[in-house]
Amino acid sequence: MATRLVQINMKAHDDSALGRFWAEALGWGVDSEGPGVTNLEPVGFAYPDPVAVCIDIVARPEPKTVKNRVHLDLATTSTAHQAELVARLKDLGATLADVGQGDVPWTVMADPEGNEFCVLEPRPIYQGTGPIAAVVVDCTDPRAMARFWSEAMDWTLHEVTDDQATMRSAEGVGPYLEFLRTPDTKSVWNRVHLDVRPYPGDDLAAEEARLRALGATDPGIDQSAISWTVLADPEGNEFCLLAPR
Repeated sequence: MATRLVQINMKAHDDSALGRFWAEALGWGVDSEGPGVTNLEPVGFAYPDPVAVCIDIVARPEPKTVKNRVHLDLATTSTAHQAELVARLKDLGATLADVGQGDVPWTVMADPEGNEFCVLEPRPIYQGTGPIAAVVVDCTDPRAMARFWSEAMDWTLHEVTDDQATMRSAEGVGPYLEFLRTPDTKSVWNRVHLDVRPYPGDDLAAEEARLRALGATDPGIDQSAISWTVLADPEGNEFCLLAPR
């Protein structure tokens, strides 16, 4: 058994407005799952498919108080494309952000609700990923995170160092999942988190047990009203285990 990364979940005060921003930013389509939930995926996309990691935006009243520990890196194909994309995102409502990055070749921005993301300079590794180059998770120990997530999912581990670990779908398509060493530690519930899903025919309860045996823990919340399971990885980052599909 194994899971695969199918979407990221993003909390928002106004899911519809934030959904419109990210749909325009990525060139994706918008679908409403119901009041307070907006889904984004490429036009013509057949979910789930590793060629893209979708975005699920859920309305929540809590304010953003710290830098997100999960963010998106957007891909570009040239320095001109990077400049054009930054300008277009500003027109859509994004702003430049300072997270202590210093003088770097990529541009750090924040969406209209303050969620940080990066517009990368062109890098050969990200050519062909689609608009999202990588989903990036801040952590204190990339090697430990790589051990857990490479066992939790069937994605291929490409690089592991003390500072960074990189994974991608076993089919070699879509964005990368990266664990980046940072000096800060998790202090609040993540406003952006990963959603994983087992394959059709897999047993959901057995998959939950397997993830717990690998080191996933219970985040200590009431889950009686939801149909999915919320777990936390070894560094306490919440993630959702969805039903097989």
